[in-house]
Amino acid sequence: MKDWNTRYAKAGTEPDTRLFGDQPCEYLREVMARSDFRPRSALCLADGDGRNGGWLAEQGLAVTAIDASSVATELALAHDTARGVTVERIVDDLATWSPPPGRTWDAVFLMYLQCEAAVRLHATRTAAAALAPGGWFVAEGFAPAGAGGRSLGPEDPDLLYELGDLLDALPGLEIMEALKGRIRVNEGLRHRGEARIARLLLRRPGAAPE
Repeated sequence: MKDWNTRYAKAGTEPDTRLFGDQPCEYLREVMARSDFRPRSALCLADGDGRNGGWLAEQGLAVTAIDASSVATELALAHDTARGVTVERIVDDLATWSPPPGRTWDAVFLMYLQCEAAVRLHATRTAAAALAPGGWFVAEGFAPAGAGGRSLGPEDPDLLYELGDLLDALPGLEIMEALKGRIRVNEGLRHRGEARIARLLLRRPGAAPE
């Protein structure tokens, strides 16, 4: 985690100098705009300096956010204060983190968690197990570019999202969306250009609380 601490320490705090900008992922916005998507609480995995979790809190959700970088979390808390929101922020390693017994959330967001596949899948299973009945699992990340293709994102294939692996890790959840495609992103210093991405929207069976 030293690497991410260094990256965040070198980044700025203004929107155009933050590592990934100050706006949430576009897919997160799209999901939040669905008429059937009405969570009251959310868990954000690898929330970095808080652009997704802070925005969700602005929309009225009770947000818990986890990141392994202490520097990123300090920045996120400062951004939360500037936004006028409160987010429960936890510094922990997603390779070993687990929620308190009985703790659940209405939605889990796994947005661009860049780590080894084994850690990502462990975090996926752990977080999905904490979904409330009727809860949603939302994921987006860089996918393999394909033969001869080019894309933003890590070069190490172990850090890329494979829909099949994620779906295998989430049995029992209903598939609402599962797709790969190319998008153009312009988010801060590191997400600029054309990217091949994977998106996943799943739902746990059961009635969500009214």
